[in-house]
Amino acid sequence: MILKALAVGPIMANCYILGCERTKSAAVIDPGDDADRILMKLAEDSLTLKYIIDTHGHFDHVGGNAALKKASGADLLIHKADAPMLAELGRTAASFGLPAENSPPPDRTIDEGDEISFGDITLKVLHTPGHSPGGVSLYTDKMVFVGDALFEGSIGRTDLPGGDYNTLISSIKTKLLAMDDDTKVYTGHGPATTIGQERGINPFLR
Repeated sequence: MILKALAVGPIMANCYILGCERTKSAAVIDPGDDADRILMKLAEDSLTLKYIIDTHGHFDHVGGNAALKKASGADLLIHKADAPMLAELGRTAASFGLPAENSPPPDRTIDEGDEISFGDITLKVLHTPGHSPGGVSLYTDKMVFVGDALFEGSIGRTDLPGGDYNTLISSIKTKLLAMDDDTKVYTGHGPATTIGQERGINPFLR
């Protein structure tokens, strides 16, 4: 598996590129901005983008959707509960004093239990709402990409529209903490962590 991480946009959201070494097919998770940088990273390994996957609909994670889809023709995937946000990115980003291009609508929506396969890689979709109603995490091979649900020593904010603290805590405890301690957690901002580390030291999960 090819795995690359980029911090993109003014809020430095983590964008991940996953590629199959055998088939050179790939997915990009959370292209928040800087589509040109993402395309360059794909080209470095001669990867063909099949899927653009949004863990949730906030502008700092999906702001590059339009440019990346235009350049690649890849299918855009997001949970149905967050899909309406994609047409409001310019407005929501402006409330933070930042620009963003509205995203095209998804080619299809994803939900709990769905699988997204490209080459030898299959991502299992877990619905992990709380930071947003349609937040999802993506699991494969002792790795989970959690968007803004969980961070090293912290959790996603729940004061934005559609956020709910109790829902987020339930999502983390029932879906993420059910994983093995050595599962690597790739977060939406900041460094990666592990399930075991967060089970042991995260003050929000005690």
